[in-house]
Amino acid sequence: MIWVEILAAVVVILTFWSLIPRDEWWIRGADFPRLQILALGLLAFILLIFWPDPWDLQRELMLVALIAALAYQLKMVLPYTFVWKKQVQTVSPEQLQPERQLSLLVSNVLTPNTQYHLLIAQINQLNPDLVLTLETDQCWQQALQVLETDYPYCVPIPLDNLYGMHLYSRLKLIDTEVKFILSDEIPSIHTTVLLPSGQPVQLYCLHPKPPSPTEAKDSTLRDAELLIVGDQIKELDQSCIVMGDLNDVAWSRTTRLFQRISGLLDPRVGRHYVNTFHADYPFLRWSLDHVFHSTDFALIQMQRLPHIGSDHFPIYVKLQTGRLFEQQQEELEQTDADEQEAQIAIQEGIEKAEREEKIVTDEIAQDYKNEKQ
Repeated sequence: MIWVEILAAVVVILTFWSLIPRDEWWIRGADFPRLQILALGLLAFILLIFWPDPWDLQRELMLVALIAALAYQLKMVLPYTFVWKKQVQTVSPEQLQPERQLSLLVSNVLTPNTQYHLLIAQINQLNPDLVLTLETDQCWQQALQVLETDYPYCVPIPLDNLYGMHLYSRLKLIDTEVKFILSDEIPSIHTTVLLPSGQPVQLYCLHPKPPSPTEAKDSTLRDAELLIVGDQIKELDQSCIVMGDLNDVAWSRTTRLFQRISGLLDPRVGRHYVNTFHADYPFLRWSLDHVFHSTDFALIQMQRLPHIGSDHFPIYVKLQTGRLFEQQQEELEQTDADEQEAQIAIQEGIEKAEREEKIVTDEIAQDYKNEKQ
């Protein structure tokens, strides 16, 4: 019986550990394995209920604590299942308008991975309008040159630090900028893609550092970069998409805050998780690769693609824009507390980047600095 109570205690501790409002990786890491914690918690619950030993006060208290932990974990993960109301509606067959559609493929390729042909085959099969590759270096750039005939618009950022990035587009890109928001090591792509209908869509491609013992010791810069972009998006009055490996899970406090600040929607809500990492370990997977979009987009197709030799699965999303969808779909409600929390996180990120001399003179971060002075 003692090992059952230990298992239950681990679930309870990890659950409430994730509520600690700190940025250190060993705290924020508890945001990621909620499905795994939930599975262990359900196992512990069944064992606690049906274990033949006599009931005592310790066992009863542990059961109550475990039920509270399970309720919280369910609250976090259930929105990404079919039992929840869809945040993004599905485009019906009679609503399809090809000139208003945009298809996206996002793939963290893993720099040392040399199975280039697997990703290229998926791209050739699906023919997405946009392909975003992450962790791409000079070798990957050379291997993907075969795409340039079909994808005349390309934004190449080959890097050897695991944060290279390449954007390939069949559709015209305008006002393209490569920005280093809070670190001269971490690029992001900011551009506008023109749909066949001529409608412009603002596009942000991101890949911030994760909080981990081998990357960033805390999530401060990651959170700030995401919220800086979210704060910029809320001022826009046009269609918008954010995509990339955000190194954060959909249910984290920061990602949910980003959604409320930016007004963008998540097509996974009310459908399924689209767990993209880790590709090699089925029991250790969560959603790290994301596509968020403005309320004028609805979903045609969303799927996780087969293994390409990376530690991430690619994802494919096809969307369609329309005024009808904008009228029917609602942004998440933002509160004054959300705005205050976001501004504090952004300022902390800028100050940390300055202390570590990682910040580049970028107008986004500079605007925030000027506002505070």
